[in-house]
Amino acid sequence: MNNRNHIEHVAHVDGVERSYGAATTLGHLVFPCGQIPMLPDGSIPEDITSQTKVCLDNLEKTLLRCGSGLDRILQITVYLAEKEEFEAYDLAWRERFAGMPRPPRTSIFVADFRGAKRIEISAIAVREQGME
Repeated sequence: MNNRNHIEHVAHVDGVERSYGAATTLGHLVFPCGQIPMLPDGSIPEDITSQTKVCLDNLEKTLLRCGSGLDRILQITVYLAEKEEFEAYDLAWRERFAGMPRPPRTSIFVADFRGAKRIEISAIAVREQGME
């Protein structure tokens, strides 16, 4: 669709009804929901390194469904539970973005995540040309 003002609400791939959509697109922009470190079986890894990798995997899957990718991120915000885990998270981040431009990032430390999650990632990305 070539209407730059058309808003598309993207459903979750598993079809499960949630209080929020998987993403919203507007023209060439993609706004995915916050990505948590949940694996397809519903489990959450224990360590921050694995949780970071799973969040980025989940983000990538959502972006690809919307015609984008990790290399097309304009800005990213990361919410972390513990300052002490920053270095391990940052190392996993650097490994994942090796060989591609690293997007601008803000890391915020928060308290009281629900459950076992230690991280959540939110991003804004651009779609490939012709996907608008």
